[in-house]
Amino acid sequence: MKNILYLFAISFLISACKEKAAPSETNAQDVKKTAESDNSEWISLFDGTTTDGWRAYNGDKLPSQWVIVDGALTFDTEARKEENFTGGKDIIYAAEEFDNFELKMEWKLPEGGNSGIFYHCKEGFESPYEVSPEYQLLDDLGWEKINNAKLEEWQKSGADYAMYAPDIENKVLNPAGEWNTSRIVFTPELAEYYLNGKKMVSFVPWSDDWNKRKEESKWKDFPNYGKFKKGFIGLQDHDSPLWFKNIKIKKL
Repeated sequence: MKNILYLFAISFLISACKEKAAPSETNAQDVKKTAESDNSEWISLFDGTTTDGWRAYNGDKLPSQWVIVDGALTFDTEARKEENFTGGKDIIYAAEEFDNFELKMEWKLPEGGNSGIFYHCKEGFESPYEVSPEYQLLDDLGWEKINNAKLEEWQKSGADYAMYAPDIENKVLNPAGEWNTSRIVFTPELAEYYLNGKKMVSFVPWSDDWNKRKEESKWKDFPNYGKFKKGFIGLQDHDSPLWFKNIKIKKL
């Protein structure tokens, strides 16, 4: 009798363990499915192999200076040596417009390098900056050294250019020549900029505070600045070498 009871107890424990294991296996599958679903939501704008979808702002093709080198979207440095070369070759991802989104990318600049990420960009203007908010990309210290000038915080890397200065206490900017990561999360309720995983700015688009800053900044002379709620993603050529990679976006 004791042996029977002992075997019954062992059988019961094994059965209970199996029942407990089942939810764990299910949870693991759910996590895997969630991760796969999350990855499938991302749209690759540049994966290091093709420039499909990219072209010049107000143009019909990608400027010849923009090329892929070692998996990065960059400039042909030899083209910069040409006598007739000029900067200002801003480009946009023209395959689709985006309104609410999460955008990620990696980038690096040379000493004193200067660039920017545009969004809600519309064509038909002289330059994207007239209408598009800009996540500033800059080699802060190098730019000041080379130009022998002092920058305002709203001009530095991680800023919403000329609108919101980055959080200097939280800021981590890698030196010239090293890769940085940037992320923009935009909805009408809240916009956030991140640099190397640290939040730089946070603001409510088109709020009273936003409008006040616009009217008190250089944008007071640009009536179309920031008014569009949907548009292209763009990259700024500020006449310095640039490198971008792993550019992807998720619709929110």
